Amino acid sequence: MESSEPINAGTDNQRIARAAGTVMLAMILGQIFSLVSSMLITGAFGTSAQNEAFFAANRLPDILYNLVAGGALASAFIPTFTTLLTRGERKTAWKLASAVANLVTLILVLICILTAIFAPWVVRTILAPGFSGEENIQLTASLLRIQLIAPIVFGLSGLIMGILNAHQSFLWPAFAPAMYSIGKIIGVLFFVPRFGPQGLAWGVVLGAVMHGLIQLPALLRLPERKYSLSLGLSIPEVREVARLMGPRLIGVSIVQLNFLINTRLASNWEGAVTAISVSFALMLIPEAAIAQAAAIAALPTFSAQVARGKPEEMRNSLALLLRTVLSLALPAAFGLILLRNPLVSLIYERGEFNALSTQLVSWALLWYATGLVFHCIVEIVSRAFYALHDTRTPVAVGVAAMSLNIAFSFLFSWLFGRIGWQPHGGLALANSLATALESVALLYYMRKRIGGLHLKVIGSGMAKAALATGAMSGALLVWMWLMKTSANWLVAIAGVLVGALVYLAVMAAVKAPELQLVAGLLRRFKRSEK
Repeated sequence: MESSEPINAGTDNQRIARAAGTVMLAMILGQIFSLVSSMLITGAFGTSAQNEAFFAANRLPDILYNLVAGGALASAFIPTFTTLLTRGERKTAWKLASAVANLVTLILVLICILTAIFAPWVVRTILAPGFSGEENIQLTASLLRIQLIAPIVFGLSGLIMGILNAHQSFLWPAFAPAMYSIGKIIGVLFFVPRFGPQGLAWGVVLGAVMHGLIQLPALLRLPERKYSLSLGLSIPEVREVARLMGPRLIGVSIVQLNFLINTRLASNWEGAVTAISVSFALMLIPEAAIAQAAAIAALPTFSAQVARGKPEEMRNSLALLLRTVLSLALPAAFGLILLRNPLVSLIYERGEFNALSTQLVSWALLWYATGLVFHCIVEIVSRAFYALHDTRTPVAVGVAAMSLNIAFSFLFSWLFGRIGWQPHGGLALANSLATALESVALLYYMRKRIGGLHLKVIGSGMAKAALATGAMSGALLVWMWLMKTSANWLVAIAGVLVGALVYLAVMAAVKAPELQLVAGLLRRFKRSEK
């Protein structure tokens, strides 16, 4: 039954808000370092063949991480581990963690060794068949072999992150992505001058190691921790993680297959591999700071609510979280769309990254940004399914959506080419449309699963956010018209400030409760700093 009454911020909601605020601040810092690393990489290599080779080679290690140790593992491990902690079964919880760590490491080592042996074939056949010249193939294979060390390290680091989050410890795991970016920065500044593009690959490996090391002190402080050298195949909870992870692996495989196909298609157009990689990463900056931060903070609490047999509490928390996240994602999406050209120019246009590179990236960003709100919905709602120990529903929906994404990628890139538009924009549009369909389906099934979503409450918040976003967009259009002959850096920086001020002013005028939540988080953060 849907409710139109405001949702009270109980203890669990306050816990999610505090954790989300911590993760969000850390992720913003991480995204700043990510931007710096991206600026340095594009400044050093632009959209050249060397950068194309790096991004193509980076795709497979990223796929391996997501398949075995990233989202698939976290979605299965955290709910099971949290349930054990909630019941007070700490010894069993640590046996589970040890077994999963051993299994993940063994699987990743075997896969990476085989991939390294057949690296040239992998590049020619799977990663970038559109690359011309044996020199480009060999360079990509060399970069791939080096970067294959990273997913093995990330396997353990990702598991540590899940263990800490299950203990409501979010600060150091949230800083881990920043360390990964710092590793790449070190690679560009110190390794590339000596080793060329291979130095960038070694920077990725260094970043992966730093990603894990920053979390170790927090792990060592956890109570009753104990590592055991066992695969734990007889432990019921290990089988439960495998059961939950199975469907999720299928879903992640389809998502990664889509990224792989996009890379294959983009390899046929000069500069397009770098363009879609950089623009997608740029779109993910607000998505990570807004939705990923909230989702990471919410999953342990959702899981504990389910373990306590309190589904209504989870429903309230989910509705409040969706309303807050969407009120931040909507203006971020329109801001990216309107300010895409000056933002890309401000961030990247230097060194080998020229005006043509800016145009390639901003064109893809236009179409990726249209899907930002839907990416945020998927992040939040899928975590709620995982907390319910249901990986099948989001996976089934995801498989259908990503299958459409693959079909859309071929269709839209072809259509864009036929009408004279740059084809790689069609790849971005395909991703946004498929994600929109996925988010609608997930909301529908979640509403049926938990008996409602307080849609009137969420809709009321969205109406206020839409009004404020409309005013912000109008102000930005006027600002850009007035400053059309000004430097891009001025248009971008002042445009962000103008948009933010107008949006906040309208939200304050309509008395949006989300502003009170943000203000409360800032007050708590300031008190913690003193």
